[in-house]
Amino acid sequence: MMQSESSGSSAFYRSDKEVILSLRHVEKIFAGKPPICALSDFSLDVHKGEFISILGPSGCGKSTLLSIVAGIYPATKGTVLLEGQPITKPDWQRSMMFQTPTLYPWLNIYDNIAFGPKMRKVPKKQIDSSVRKYTELVGLNDFIHSKPYELSGGMKQRAALARALVNEPAIVLMDEPLGALDAFTRSNMQMFILDVWRKTGMTALLITHDVDEALTLGSKVVVLSARPGHVIGEFSTMYSHPLTGTSEDDELRSSDEYMGLRRKVLDLIIDED
Repeated sequence: MMQSESSGSSAFYRSDKEVILSLRHVEKIFAGKPPICALSDFSLDVHKGEFISILGPSGCGKSTLLSIVAGIYPATKGTVLLEGQPITKPDWQRSMMFQTPTLYPWLNIYDNIAFGPKMRKVPKKQIDSSVRKYTELVGLNDFIHSKPYELSGGMKQRAALARALVNEPAIVLMDEPLGALDAFTRSNMQMFILDVWRKTGMTALLITHDVDEALTLGSKVVVLSARPGHVIGEFSTMYSHPLTGTSEDDELRSSDEYMGLRRKVLDLIIDED
């Protein structure tokens, strides 16, 4: 039985916003002896402006799900629609961030961020305007001429976020983008991503193993079963709304409401392991 719960006023992100991404009864089977069913009867709607966090036990199909949405893998069964159109291949409407920033080491930060629009043959003046807009947004104006190896881990991920946003995609796909960072930098990046989400209204789908990260960033948390993965819990939360990176966040995270929801999510995952 799937668990569903709302917290605060998070319905704001759902009820009056258009559906950007729709997955219906998705199944993914990888050929082999025996075949492996990674996802089964997976359904989810992502509304404009939502930040969806996907959690689940190891091997439950989280990364497979992201690859299907990215257009890397086709679904074996079911429908996957972006703005009403079937997803058949990767394209700029779905930008990706990975655990390791995939920046080209031979390009400076400006050219890394500009790479996508250049490949799309966007006019040069428009590229320059967009790159400078997003380097300012992520606080890298002073580093546009630097190479990736000259940046810290957090700065590299900020550059990767700017590169994901510069095309102004319909949705940003995040595959554990903060997993390789130390605890302090990871916490700061969570607050930074929240700030960017508030300022841009981006729609995002995040894969994470960290329950607190899921609750911190997500306007909705979706829990998957053990393989084959399907939705066993949806929890709408507005914890991401008041979090600001100040000392008041500790009080919020220790509240009975937050701890109760955290326990419910953890219990679902533990029961599936």
